[in-house]
Amino acid sequence: MNRSEYYNYIDEKLNVLAFRIDTRGKINLLDLHIHSETFFADLLNLLFGYNLKNLNAVKQNVEGIDLVDAENRLVVQVSATCTEQKIKSSLAKEMFSQYRGYRFKYISISKNADKLRLVDFSNPHTIVFDPNDDIIDIASILRIILNMSINKQKIMYGFIKDELGNDIDIVKVDSNLATIINILANENLGLEIESPKINAFQISNKIVFNDLVPVQDRIEEYKIYYSKLNEKYEEFDKQGANRSLPVFQVIKTQYTKLLPTGMESYELFYAIIDSVIGIISKSKNYIEIPYEELEMCVHIIVVDAFIRCKIFKNPEGYNHVITR
Repeated sequence: MNRSEYYNYIDEKLNVLAFRIDTRGKINLLDLHIHSETFFADLLNLLFGYNLKNLNAVKQNVEGIDLVDAENRLVVQVSATCTEQKIKSSLAKEMFSQYRGYRFKYISISKNADKLRLVDFSNPHTIVFDPNDDIIDIASILRIILNMSINKQKIMYGFIKDELGNDIDIVKVDSNLATIINILANENLGLEIESPKINAFQISNKIVFNDLVPVQDRIEEYKIYYSKLNEKYEEFDKQGANRSLPVFQVIKTQYTKLLPTGMESYELFYAIIDSVIGIISKSKNYIEIPYEELEMCVHIIVVDAFIRCKIFKNPEGYNHVITR
């Protein structure tokens, strides 16, 4: 199930980050602490619709406050320390007198904060603060993500993968693409498809025409692998096995099946990817690889099909070059 794949990936990455922050802090390596301020600002913005900014970009070393959202009247402290004394000390800072009417949130980035939510904290500057709602830790973030809709969960997964995912191994990509092409090429769906045609660098027009702007970053990210995938198709063709045609056949079939559902274009784009992943995962020939590697390869193949005009509508004047 895709939901479990997304959640398990997010859960692993956030908990590994928390563990590394904790262990590195014990030997006074604080680089992750510093970078975590901006990371958690972006994470909370995505999670709650905030507009948090890193205050240290404006004022260096402001005691008790790391992030500010003037629009939603929020001040946030991001800390690897999770003690009653730490929060009491923060609430006592004179800085809070400048933020009357703001809500204070405390983010524990490496420790569980359940016990602290039960504490009755003194609040000398009367800033808005409810320990039960305003003390956040990794576990509380994961609970929210677990109950998100599948589309929102996938967006969160993409963000976490971009921030905390592993570096891309081009050798693995090359090998995995070959395997996946072979699997998809063996799918017999009985559908005739015209010879593949390649987009003449008018991808942006097609994105806008199909209301795919929400996934434009994904298309831009993976279109750079067009040449790599084209090499694989050409390699197979030299062996007398036209692998591109049946691969396009599989992808177009998924598009055709899902189109009548009436989902938004960006949802349809992700649904095609999920459907192709499902076909590969169920294949008898599939040798399991890490999920993020599988998903990356399928993104490459689906984006390539989009570029070559196999899926989604083409705007007027959209140019093609016949290569096969």
